[in-house]
Amino acid sequence: MLILLNYVLLGLSLAAPIGPINAAQLDKGMKSGFWHSWLLGLGATTADLLYMALVYIGIVQIIDMPFIKVFLYAFGAFVLIYTGIEGLLSIKKNAAAAARKSEPKWKCFFSGFFLSLTNPLTILFWLGIYGSVLANTAASSSKGELYLYSAAIFAGILAWDFSMALLSSTFRRYTKGRLLIVTSLLSGITLLLFGAYFAVQAFLLLF
Repeated sequence: MLILLNYVLLGLSLAAPIGPINAAQLDKGMKSGFWHSWLLGLGATTADLLYMALVYIGIVQIIDMPFIKVFLYAFGAFVLIYTGIEGLLSIKKNAAAAARKSEPKWKCFFSGFFLSLTNPLTILFWLGIYGSVLANTAASSSKGELYLYSAAIFAGILAWDFSMALLSSTFRRYTKGRLLIVTSLLSGITLLLFGAYFAVQAFLLLF
């Protein structure tokens, strides 16, 4: 039981650092409430699950190739920069619209899914950290235990997403329009900074 708890805590600690998904989830929760924020996080964790499966079946060798890394960095940079600019340009419109009508919940799910799917940080995380955990655990555990520990990591990530949705929707009840604008501004800037970082990494790998 203690071993399972350690893997759940590992999932929590891996999901906790501030990144594009957390920024987008916080922004969504403060604009539209718990369900929109949680579904965005659920979409992101669905992409995580996909990458866990790919690492498990041994796709690491393909994605670790230099030109594939360049593509992942460049494409991820494009998605993050585009999303950040779009968010910044529509801050006032979104703040006003949030009070009248929220976007469809299914759109939040797919937004989180594609944001995580195209995020190089997510890809490299699963290749690096989960790949290492997988290799280490596989050496001393059965296949059933491996599935159980992987599920525990995933449970930790889901728990973090739920907490983020709950926290951001709670903030929403006590915030005014100006704070929503500030949150959207910080979210957009965070996405742009991560996008710029990935663009630099792509450039360095390429040249």
